Amino acid sequence: MYELADFHIPHLEKIEWMIETNGWALEPVAPNPDADPPLPAYAYTIGLSALVDFPEVVIFGLKPVAARGLIGLVVDMVQGGTEIPIGVELVGLFDNDLRCLFAPVDVEPHAGYFTTAIAWRKGQPFEMVQLLWPDRNGNLPTEPGYAQSMRLAQPVIATV
Repeated sequence: MYELADFHIPHLEKIEWMIETNGWALEPVAPNPDADPPLPAYAYTIGLSALVDFPEVVIFGLKPVAARGLIGLVVDMVQGGTEIPIGVELVGLFDNDLRCLFAPVDVEPHAGYFTTAIAWRKGQPFEMVQLLWPDRNGNLPTEPGYAQSMRLAQPVIATV
């Protein structure tokens, strides 16, 4: 049996490597069930706004691989010339004509969610949007029909 070498890279160096390799980084954050209210898993981008003319993106309640796939679609669309409006419901990102919404996030009061991005940017301000995705019935978390069982999975920190 081979023993693996102790290979440790400081976190911000990993972020820098991802940005150099892919143009942007995804920072997954584990859920915190002990928070009040409990905080679901979420992921956000770092460096996306430098790559394309679009703010950083945060997505709550999805696994990092799903969040990465969705953000990859956004990058491809913007790089292909598609203008994605902020604060307007959209159809086309998800299958089956399901709606989504990119809503602006005021980063300062929510800075605790984005500690790695703030550290990487050395405290410089940046724009962030939250990608709000629908429940199984097609309702967004800001709508009365949104599934109550999903409310904790996708908190809305954006301004809608």
